[in-house]
Amino acid sequence: MSTEEQARSGYSLAQQLEALREYAAHEGYEVIEEVTDPGQSGTSLERPGMDRVRDLVAAGGVSSVVLAQDRDRYAREPAYNYLLQEEFTDHSCELKALNDYGDDSPEGKLMRGIQDQFAEYERAKTTERSRRGKLRRAREGKVIPNNCPNYGFRYNATRDNYLVDTEQMRIVKRTFYLVGVEGVSIRGVKRAFERAGLLTPTGKHNWSTAFIRACIVDDSYKPHTYEEVELLVSAAVAAKLSPEKCHGIWWFNRERITRKQVAEDGPGGKRYRRRSKSTIKPATEWIAVPVPDSGIPREWVDHAREAVAANERTSKNGGRFWELSGGILRCASCGWSMRTTTVKSGWSDKRNHYYRCHKPADHVEGCPNRKNYRADKVEPRVWELVSSLMTDPEQLCADLERMIELERETLRGNPEREAKAWLDKLTEVERQRSRVQDMAIEGLLDYDELRAKLVALDDTRRTAERELEALQGYQERIRALERDKDALLESYAGMAPEALSSLTAEERHQVYKMLRVRVTVHGDGTLEVSGALVGAIGISNLETAP
Repeated sequence: MSTEEQARSGYSLAQQLEALREYAAHEGYEVIEEVTDPGQSGTSLERPGMDRVRDLVAAGGVSSVVLAQDRDRYAREPAYNYLLQEEFTDHSCELKALNDYGDDSPEGKLMRGIQDQFAEYERAKTTERSRRGKLRRAREGKVIPNNCPNYGFRYNATRDNYLVDTEQMRIVKRTFYLVGVEGVSIRGVKRAFERAGLLTPTGKHNWSTAFIRACIVDDSYKPHTYEEVELLVSAAVAAKLSPEKCHGIWWFNRERITRKQVAEDGPGGKRYRRRSKSTIKPATEWIAVPVPDSGIPREWVDHAREAVAANERTSKNGGRFWELSGGILRCASCGWSMRTTTVKSGWSDKRNHYYRCHKPADHVEGCPNRKNYRADKVEPRVWELVSSLMTDPEQLCADLERMIELERETLRGNPEREAKAWLDKLTEVERQRSRVQDMAIEGLLDYDELRAKLVALDDTRRTAERELEALQGYQERIRALERDKDALLESYAGMAPEALSSLTAEERHQVYKMLRVRVTVHGDGTLEVSGALVGAIGISNLETAP
């Protein structure tokens, strides 16, 4: 039972066990074992308790019945309940629940099927109702609370927006200063914080570079002027804001997150992990919620983001070019980039080259994927898949066009209309500036009033110029994609397989960058190659070394 389900239904695991014991005593059952799944959801069968039940049944330890209070305690998906029913029946065991409405007759099976479908309907309805409520609150300018707020903030009394946590925000501000002003790398920030004895948001000593990077790109810390925020929120939300103040932006509905629980066999037995996958939704679905200004200068934020925009370099370790370095090959277990390593083979001069997850074993969340993956095995497998895309020029051209179109769709709103709006704002600022100067000449404004109005107009002008520059940067990315498309079609598309196989490591790396290829490697040696043009595919049985 998950905490959410307990809150909704009003009964606990102890209450369920008490009801089951009474039923078992009444029916004359001998209780072999009581199994619970605290904190687990019935949306997955990969649960410690459920695995224990299935193992008992498969081993012949249960000769009569497996009993639960409700059918949806086994699973919330009808297909899962059907699977369990068939599995247990093969071992002469019955799946029962206290709320079963039928027997083993066709009518009884129909009633149980209806119960399972209703449980799925109830879950979907609850999820949809919750989703609509959160969307409504976000559109009203309210933060949707979760386990903890963004680092550097705390929830207000009503838990619908942020307040600045001065002590935490001092560390966040230090991050932006080190990266944006002093030019320190993310890993340098990590080392500086650890040397200073600063604790992470969870009270640990080891700082995560992924967390530091996430802070730098988080709009909650970036000061936005009233004019910028006004373009992102409704008129009702904007009316509650002070035009003189800056605000951060907390985004809601920006990602689509799918979660599932999996069980993995390891030296210490089964290990249960919750995996989540996030995909960015279309920008038109994002909802901006204004939050208090972090107090971090805008220039620090902009410079820090520029510094980390593309700071991953290719490796030259061992005197070779590693075509999957530079962030292309990543660990499936933790998401970190794979590090390159060269090992001398015994007393000979031969050197073996490997990719390896570089997340430290003593990290606060140590990575279980501690294997070496031979470069001469991984690299040809990846190139075999990617090069197959390039033998059909027409299909490649269509896919590249689709990739560019998807990139265009990631921008909020209409870039041309937004650029025009900012150009109009610049024109209006110049007109207002001229009018204010005329009023000062006519004696309608004193010096202090003139100065205040000119400062405000200059702030607006800088904002408009900055946003126009950002839009130009976006358009430059689109142009870069167009150039990459032309280069691919001109240089590589339609080449014979023999010619493609003769490309150098540097040329292959360039192709991967043009196609935005990402490769993840799992602990069992399975590769997943994905990207704008590559559908995910598994390639197993890679040779590994200790």
